[in-house]
Amino acid sequence: MAYQGYATQDRTRTLFGQVMLLVAMTAGFFALGAYLGRNLSHTAAFVAYIVAFVCLLFMNVAARRSAAASTALLIVFGVLIGVALAPTLVYYATMNPQVLWQAGGATALFMAGFGAAGYATRRDLAPLARISFFALIALIIFGIVLIFVHIPHGELIYSILGLVIFAGLVMFDFQRLRRSTDMNSAPLIAASIFVDALNVFLFFLRIFGRNN
Repeated sequence: MAYQGYATQDRTRTLFGQVMLLVAMTAGFFALGAYLGRNLSHTAAFVAYIVAFVCLLFMNVAARRSAAASTALLIVFGVLIGVALAPTLVYYATMNPQVLWQAGGATALFMAGFGAAGYATRRDLAPLARISFFALIALIIFGIVLIFVHIPHGELIYSILGLVIFAGLVMFDFQRLRRSTDMNSAPLIAASIFVDALNVFLFFLRIFGRNN
């Protein structure tokens, strides 16, 4: 039993290192995609976004068959989502480049804080994840309403609510990382954590850039 406990801890540490490496690698390819797509039209960026979403869907299928295939799809996703968000990043860089640094720093602190809390807690966070998922759907609907209806400070409310929701999702994903021992799940967990970080970054962009 003691040997099994040590073996499980070993696999958990190895999985943690592999997932964090994949997250960093995806972030690097995201930056590459953003650079390559800096002069693309919004239409091309939207197409890249759709294809990136399809890659995420195929990752769930590929993960059951081959970790290498799901890792390759994760890389493609990183590049495509970078291309998709390139016009947004260029916009903020043109208006006020400091906003990007502020959002990036705030995202790093957010992920480190809530990630550590989720990784360390012994309480099952699955109920929190379910609540956060349904809250995210409600937030999407609220975002659609904001397109057509002017609500005072609506953008700020939207962003703060988004950060609250993703705090729960980040904690759950890091707890899932601690509890999992399946090495083939590394690309899927890495994709989930990267998407969490990306959404948090975009919410902070809205907050710090609201005066521009």
